[in-house]
Amino acid sequence: MKTALLVIDVQNDYFSGGKFPLWKPEATLQSIEHAIAKAKSVGMPVILVQHVVTPAASAPFFGEGTEGAALHPRIQAAAPDAPIVVKQSADSFRDTTLDDTLQQLGITELLVCGMMTHNCVTHTALSRAAEKYHVRILPDCCTTVDEMIHALSLSALSDRLPLVPSDQAIEG
Repeated sequence: MKTALLVIDVQNDYFSGGKFPLWKPEATLQSIEHAIAKAKSVGMPVILVQHVVTPAASAPFFGEGTEGAALHPRIQAAAPDAPIVVKQSADSFRDTTLDDTLQQLGITELLVCGMMTHNCVTHTALSRAAEKYHVRILPDCCTTVDEMIHALSLSALSDRLPLVPSDQAIEG
């Protein structure tokens, strides 16, 4: 199997000073940076997903052209050459280039992480378009609005998909 690390919506609005700060965004960012470094060390492709809402005036956050919608600078620094898939819905496959990108790279397995566990991570991992891939969730590299919703989301996902800590999922 050829595996890719899919990093969803690590964007400025989810951090302190943004329009919708999440629970533990800095710790999650650090875990994702570590996972990206490990992925790169074993030659695993990294794909970044960015949620952008148009028009910006209708968005409570992630408005097109806003600083909040930008990918966090540390994620861009960790994976400067990674393809960026722009989406407008919770499912990273819906009306995006994600599936084409994965097919071009010959990917058969996805390690999914990012923000928010209960929304975009879940919708992407359980997408109909994701069914042709072996999908695993990296719970240590995900977060959402609070600890309880994060835990409930991971529990619900565990009935359908394996949850694997990033250090075990990315060996090298």
